[in-house]
Amino acid sequence: MADFAGGTLGFRVRIGLNADKAAANTLLARVRAAGFTASAVFTGWDGSSTDRGPWRVQVLTIDPKKFRGDLVGDFGPDIERRETTSMLARTRNATAGINAGFFVLDPAAGAPGDPAGLGVYNGQLRSEATNSRPVFTFTADARHAGVNRYSWTGEVRGGHTTLALDGINRVPGLIRNCGGTHDDLPTSHPLHDTTCTDPDELVAFTADYGASTPAGPGVEAVLDRQGRVTEVRETRGGALPAGARSVQGTGTEAAALRAIAKPGARLAVSGHLTDEQGRPTHSPQMAVNGGPELVRDGRPHVTPQADGMVRPGDPSFYYGWAAKRNPRTIAGVDGHGRIMLATVDGRAVDSLGLSIAESAAVADSLGMESAVNLDGGGSTTMVVDGKVINRPSDAAGERPVGDAILVLP
Repeated sequence: MADFAGGTLGFRVRIGLNADKAAANTLLARVRAAGFTASAVFTGWDGSSTDRGPWRVQVLTIDPKKFRGDLVGDFGPDIERRETTSMLARTRNATAGINAGFFVLDPAAGAPGDPAGLGVYNGQLRSEATNSRPVFTFTADARHAGVNRYSWTGEVRGGHTTLALDGINRVPGLIRNCGGTHDDLPTSHPLHDTTCTDPDELVAFTADYGASTPAGPGVEAVLDRQGRVTEVRETRGGALPAGARSVQGTGTEAAALRAIAKPGARLAVSGHLTDEQGRPTHSPQMAVNGGPELVRDGRPHVTPQADGMVRPGDPSFYYGWAAKRNPRTIAGVDGHGRIMLATVDGRAVDSLGLSIAESAAVADSLGMESAVNLDGGGSTTMVVDGKVINRPSDAAGERPVGDAILVLP
């Protein structure tokens, strides 16, 4: 890893070695009856360097010199609901597609389907950045793509007052994967699969969010196309009229918003991205969130520490998420400027999956000059000509996701 030395994570205790899962489950029942917490696992998922597969790898390559379609990020009819990758592809009549960024899965962490990081679709920023985490950016013509790191700052201005925004199109108070503002708890740094909290927030909403904005205590100012306040809701939540947007305030920010959101007043809602050096930069045409970074300048460059996959006091998380083999989805660009989208099946005896380090090695071996890990596990899906061509690992089959990268004819 580029930023994490590793070392001893802990201890793993095993009992028995069985020829098949049925025999392992018989032993597992005895172990549990004895009062222990345990599970039956396949040793091929460990990540031993002596293993030689099998692996199932699928790769889509988009050559901008030949490509005449559109490459898009798509979250479906609204942000707060999840759809399968195949449904998103079918709706857009896509030639192919893969699942994209991390998203909220548990309602306790926000709105299921909400991208847990930056989401830019057709130039419209619809989800704020997990500050400094890598994202995959690209243009519709596939001529420009790469792995970038952004931070986001937003504000609401009314009269002579300027208030800082905390987010876009998410449930106030819940910041999935963290990486938000300085007053978030337990941290403002990225922390993967963790929901940070902040009781005092201002969050902006667009009509893309869903049928209704999140309900709860606080204040919500509804704005028309010109930014004029048309309604002030003393309890948050409700449908937005066509072309309208809103700003919600919770905790101490509710009073601050109420003070400037008088009916008829104008509020200016804005936000901007900054690059790794903190310089303001234009929003990319398309961006989906990911992490960790896998390849930089043609060499493996894996950054789990910076991207929040190393959780303090929880070595089991790093072991299960990064060190063990899982299904993975990878996006990158090769030395010829071609976009490469790859899925690797896992959690099966006929496809072992990859550790994060192995994911970087695969991306490197495919010739990617830059690459980032996207959402994996049960989300990993590739669709070609209307059919799912990989083997999603969830027992229920293809998992509904937050967004996808689609190749349109």
